Amino acid sequence: MQKSNVLFSLVLAILLLVFGAWILAFFRSTLSTKRIAMAPETANQQAGVPAGQPLFNPPRPEDAPESIRAEVLLGYKIMTETKKYAGKYIKNDLSCTNCHFDGGRSLSTISLVGVGAVYPRYRGRREYTADLALRTQGCFERSMNGVAPAADSQIMQSLLVYMQWISKDIPIYSKVPWALPYDLGNPHKPDGANGGKVYTDVCARCHGDKGQGTPIAPPLWGDGSYNDGAGMHRIRTFSLFAWRYMPKNGPTLTQEQAIDVAGFVHEKPRPKFVATHPDKIEREIPLPEGK
Repeated sequence: MQKSNVLFSLVLAILLLVFGAWILAFFRSTLSTKRIAMAPETANQQAGVPAGQPLFNPPRPEDAPESIRAEVLLGYKIMTETKKYAGKYIKNDLSCTNCHFDGGRSLSTISLVGVGAVYPRYRGRREYTADLALRTQGCFERSMNGVAPAADSQIMQSLLVYMQWISKDIPIYSKVPWALPYDLGNPHKPDGANGGKVYTDVCARCHGDKGQGTPIAPPLWGDGSYNDGAGMHRIRTFSLFAWRYMPKNGPTLTQEQAIDVAGFVHEKPRPKFVATHPDKIEREIPLPEGK
């Protein structure tokens, strides 16, 4: 009798577990269906996001309209295999996707989703407003330690078409919520000695013990890396990137460790920046009042 009761209880427990799992799967499926069917504005409101806030939902390159699909696909290839497709414009061992994972389509990176909507914008480096082509030319000169492709070149036009496509449905001049802030906002001062230890313990396994890079991660200093005019040569930018995204797919650094390792890498040798076209925009005509 006692064994029968135990057996009955065990069977009942299994049935309840199966039923509970089915109920959970049903409601999850229903919720997913509702989320897919919802208009973006409604989904934003239900998630507690203010109305009108852009959603991170980049379209796939292969889904671009036929009239621009070939150029979008080429732009994606240039982003992810820069050396192969734009080798004559770069002089180091980096690809655009080293900072912009998956061609800038990932949320776990310096995303390029939305750049087609936020440019033109004022650039303090140029003391003038710059469009997306001029901004991208600067990346080639600085991060890629190379030369700027002409604005009307196939390389540049394909990149622009690609970045415009992945910015689809984001309102012009809207605030992109996933854009990186200016810096960490942490007053900690870089400790190069501790940064060296962090590098050895955490970074060297992917980036090499001498910063030379490996098949799975780019060089962080030396001739194969970005030059001293690149954004990553700023401690504030490097530390923010390292804290948010490194190690890739499993960030573990504290803000202080990120600042320390940024200070360590910042002191390492790298190429000097050489502009291949004017760094400033010459003001020949007085700007109207209200700028």
